[in-house]
Amino acid sequence: MSETVDVFWSFRSPYSRLVTADLLQLRADYDVDVQLRVVLPLAVRNPQALFDPANRKPPRYIAMDSMRRGEMLGRPVVLPADPDPIVQDFRTMEVAREQPYIYRLSKLGVEANRRGRGVELADRVAALIFGGTKGWDKGDLLANAVASAGLDLAELDAAIENGDHLAEIERNQEALDAAGHWGVPTMVFRAEPFFGQDRIDTLRWRLDQAGLANS
Repeated sequence: MSETVDVFWSFRSPYSRLVTADLLQLRADYDVDVQLRVVLPLAVRNPQALFDPANRKPPRYIAMDSMRRGEMLGRPVVLPADPDPIVQDFRTMEVAREQPYIYRLSKLGVEANRRGRGVELADRVAALIFGGTKGWDKGDLLANAVASAGLDLAELDAAIENGDHLAEIERNQEALDAAGHWGVPTMVFRAEPFFGQDRIDTLRWRLDQAGLANS
């Protein structure tokens, strides 16, 4: 039986967007079951941890570094603004109470993972959101991205309407905390966390040690 790599992942994180191609390759190269564990972004979970109006250095650095990293990897990152998955006033850094995008996206990720297509959906939807597409939530853009992951958006929306997906997201957050980390993307293998897209090579080294490389 395959061993599991849990991936704690957010639809607002540019680094999460960058890691999905690596996750698909990881699954191809190793005898592992890659499970997408969607969590809510820090902007919703704990906005004070990152968005202090008196200190804008952390978000500025993340924006600069993620775009640089994307350029280096050949996976361009355009920070979403029309709309941003999180409704937030960047003048005051205040996060709105009503969040129409991130909860839907996060629940869709949970449902896709339940159907065995979590990483695929994360890859295609994140590419849309961080690909510079304005109005990614309008028309058929999101539906087409979901379809390219082998899923049907209408079916997913129906499944999440009255489901327990938010409870699963909360359990994912508890599992991330238990693994000893707080950020995304964090990959966990045999209770060992690997934080950040740039730790994929370290994870692959550990999987090699475990003898899980496909022949």
